[in-house]
Amino acid sequence: MATIVEIAAGDPRFSTLVTAVTAAGLVDTLSGTGPFTVFAPTNDAFAALPAGTVESLLADLPRLTSVLTYHVVAANAPASVVISADHHTTVQGTDIHVKVEGDKVSINDAQVIVADIIASNGVIHAIDKVLMPQA
Repeated sequence: MATIVEIAAGDPRFSTLVTAVTAAGLVDTLSGTGPFTVFAPTNDAFAALPAGTVESLLADLPRLTSVLTYHVVAANAPASVVISADHHTTVQGTDIHVKVEGDKVSINDAQVIVADIIASNGVIHAIDKVLMPQA
């Protein structure tokens, strides 16, 4: 079974995320044993950011690392685990908040659009917005 990084690298929906993870030097970490849960913004999520945001993040590695680690929980959390709590603490150190309304699950203000992409070292949930930690 492939790792989180291998799955993301092989999925064209996550090419911007893979570029960011590579730039931040997090490939080896997210290829490790984990377990990790990654709330993975799609290319469309990155494209929806204000103009210049992605370039600005790629030029500011400490900020990029903070943003990326805000999308990762150091646990294997399939959807059933994600929705069992109203928040989860990220690798970045602050919490993301979970809201369930019917069959829709939101992480902060991002909606989970594909849940439970299972990897050898955890799970990926695709989301429709980039999560930004509070400054």
